[in-house]
Amino acid sequence: MEGQTRGRGFGGRGGGRGGRGGGPRGGRGGFGRKDEWTPLTKLGRLVKAGKIQSLEEVYTHSIPIKEAPIVDRLVSNAKAELSDEIMCIISVQKQTKAGQRTRFKAVVATGDKMGHVGIGIKVAKEVQIAIKGALLNAKINLIPVRRGYWGSRIGAVHTIPVKVKGKCGSCVVRMIPAPRGTGQVAAQVTKKVLQFSGIDDVYTSSTGHTRTRENFVRALFEALKKTYAFLTPDLWPKTDFIKSPFLKYSKDLQALEERKAKDPEKVKEAEAEVAAEAPEAEVAPEVDPEVAAEAAEELPSECLEPPILF
Repeated sequence: MEGQTRGRGFGGRGGGRGGRGGGPRGGRGGFGRKDEWTPLTKLGRLVKAGKIQSLEEVYTHSIPIKEAPIVDRLVSNAKAELSDEIMCIISVQKQTKAGQRTRFKAVVATGDKMGHVGIGIKVAKEVQIAIKGALLNAKINLIPVRRGYWGSRIGAVHTIPVKVKGKCGSCVVRMIPAPRGTGQVAAQVTKKVLQFSGIDDVYTSSTGHTRTRENFVRALFEALKKTYAFLTPDLWPKTDFIKSPFLKYSKDLQALEERKAKDPEKVKEAEAEVAAEAPEAEVAPEVDPEVAAEAAEELPSECLEPPILF
């Protein structure tokens, strides 16, 4: 009787470790309700708490984005909107003992038209599942695109700052800065990606088998990645190093984890409290003068001499 009530695995369908629905975690689909986002990474917790407000803070410290809602939240903070377009849908086949297994591969491009663009690829048994998965993958792979001027720096940025080249398979895409008003001199497939990235004027040339749209789009994506790889003279001055958000808000993250461990049901309340708290300033510990004098006497005389500056 006990085996019949439990069913397969560690709890049948009703919950527990092997359940598909119910339980505290809500089955395979994630944690809690679908309409509310529960972050699973440190970056996600900081974004939901309001500690990180822009994508540039994430890119500055090279923090990998593992959750698509992080991008949605940060893009909405910048008062922008992500646009997406299906680049291509192709069928791929695999030979098995039972015959051929056909699946669908979707390639989706997304961007906010303000210097951020992403390409996502997903293979699934159904077209709709492949499109949804590719859109999530595109948001996770969102990259910054550096824009600049052709000639005098008048008005807003409109083109790429340097010549760049990207390659995928046999497709090679080369991009050249263009004067204002030129437009996007590119193929119809790559025009969409350039629009999403916010580049208004550019010359492009491509070689290879560009009929394979996936490789064509990925080659352009690789070229856009390289816009921030060149160290131009305006980036020569010395930059100030900023603390990583993980170090800056380590106390808040630790406090949130401790509260979660004590009472998992009050996760939302703990996150709200962390969002309300302001980051505490680091105060240097007070040193007893007597202890400092004793420590100075124990040190050799060489350590007390002032350093020689070259």
